[in-house]
Amino acid sequence: MTEFARYYVTFLRELFSNIWDFIKTLFNAFANLLYYDIKDYFELLVDASNGFKVLDWVVFVFVFIVNVAFITLIIVRIAQAARRHHKNRKKDAEKAELLEEIAGLNYKVEELINEKNQLFAMKVSSLGLRPNGSVPVESGMGGSGATIAKEGADKKLKATESRFVKLTAVDKDYNKVAIVTTMGESDMVNLPELVERFVNFSASQLHLYYEKKLIAIWFAGLATSKILILEGISGTGKTSLPYAMGKFFQNDAAIVSVQPSWRDRAEILGYLNEFTKRFNETDFLKALYTTTYRDDINIIILDEMNLARIEYYFAEFLSIMEMPDINEWKIDIVPEALSTDPVNLINGKLLVPQNVWFVGTANKDDSTFTITDKVYDRATVLEMNNRAKFIDAAFTPGINMTYEYLDNLFKKAIDANPLSTKSLDNLSKVDAFIAQNFKITFGNRILKQIKVFVPVFVACGFSETEGIDYFLAYKIIRKFESLNLSFLHNELNELISVLDKIYGKGACVESIACIKDFIKNS
Repeated sequence: MTEFARYYVTFLRELFSNIWDFIKTLFNAFANLLYYDIKDYFELLVDASNGFKVLDWVVFVFVFIVNVAFITLIIVRIAQAARRHHKNRKKDAEKAELLEEIAGLNYKVEELINEKNQLFAMKVSSLGLRPNGSVPVESGMGGSGATIAKEGADKKLKATESRFVKLTAVDKDYNKVAIVTTMGESDMVNLPELVERFVNFSASQLHLYYEKKLIAIWFAGLATSKILILEGISGTGKTSLPYAMGKFFQNDAAIVSVQPSWRDRAEILGYLNEFTKRFNETDFLKALYTTTYRDDINIIILDEMNLARIEYYFAEFLSIMEMPDINEWKIDIVPEALSTDPVNLINGKLLVPQNVWFVGTANKDDSTFTITDKVYDRATVLEMNNRAKFIDAAFTPGINMTYEYLDNLFKKAIDANPLSTKSLDNLSKVDAFIAQNFKITFGNRILKQIKVFVPVFVACGFSETEGIDYFLAYKIIRKFESLNLSFLHNELNELISVLDKIYGKGACVESIACIKDFIKNS
């Protein structure tokens, strides 16, 4: 036992001695590097400088500055790398916290749904109702309880009633006959005149001011997709633009306010109440159904559309509007048809007309969801971050225009201004560079859209390069947001050089502005 104790004490003494020697060695190394070595360097310089001539001093100063700059650059790079690492770790931690919070909220939602179902079951049980709504004789209900049960039964659908109250009201308003829009000679305008006329109408009658380029993008967007997304900071007129368009075409736009609780198609279309056998219709469904009676331009606004996940409540529309055959653009409303259903509801399905566009407004802040590529790829994006200047326009009337006439304007524009072979080759070069450096590519859908968007934009009075630039910025370069851009500064600067080389120095204003914002904010 004594021998072991002596050994162990010797071992510990030797261990701590070695540790202390290590620490002293480190301290001496730093002291030599930061003090003694520098002192030696200085003394060496003093000794050597005695023989320096003017040229030697010039070379010395130059080399000294280069060395200091090099060391400073290394220190800055190390600091930037450390800061990026800390930033990424912080983002990962915040993401993990958000995922935990979302999981907790989903669990609470599930609990609330179960509680609601239990309360509903208790309420039905307290009324003594059978599933068909009748009151059993043996239930012994009397007084107010029997009255409530009778009222519940009375609310059930009668054989002669329609289960669609709002839609049948639309049938009555139109006498089950579609209206025919009559266009006068002054209404038969071309695309540049249409842009000019709307700008003047909006300024003179609504005191809303828009730049012609934005309105050209709007009409090019209508030709490209049935879904338009107006993005930007609050107060720039995102909701006002489609509202003004409705007034301009003398068919008011329907405004539907999206709620944060929307999770599925029932929120936007409604649902069939299995107890009363009535369909709970939404304002969106009524507005959509109304378009089946019209032949002019119809706009349905989904205000604050990203307060809920668009791909949840709008999924069915996103899918059917990708079908090449427009006769298959049918939305299932009810599983089976009744003779009392609305006239334009065929076999429980509603055909989405071609004369309707869905325009969503979206803010980018902490209260909203990120719009996914699935939605962006199917839509045309209008970025609205600036208010237009005052326009002193003479009184300008609205316009009567059928969907067929507007669609013919689009078709003529596409035939008259097709993308040239050179433009397609240039797009292929940009696509190849982006695919190689950012792993993002155009895809067939994007190419198909750009072949429609750019010709219509050009027909509205703007250049092909401007149209391509806008489309690149908000359909392709926008996707860079999902990348770790702090490590891609060189590639982003190279992309600016590629755009300048292909389209001319500074020609791609929108795209270069987006790229520079990414570099600045990453």
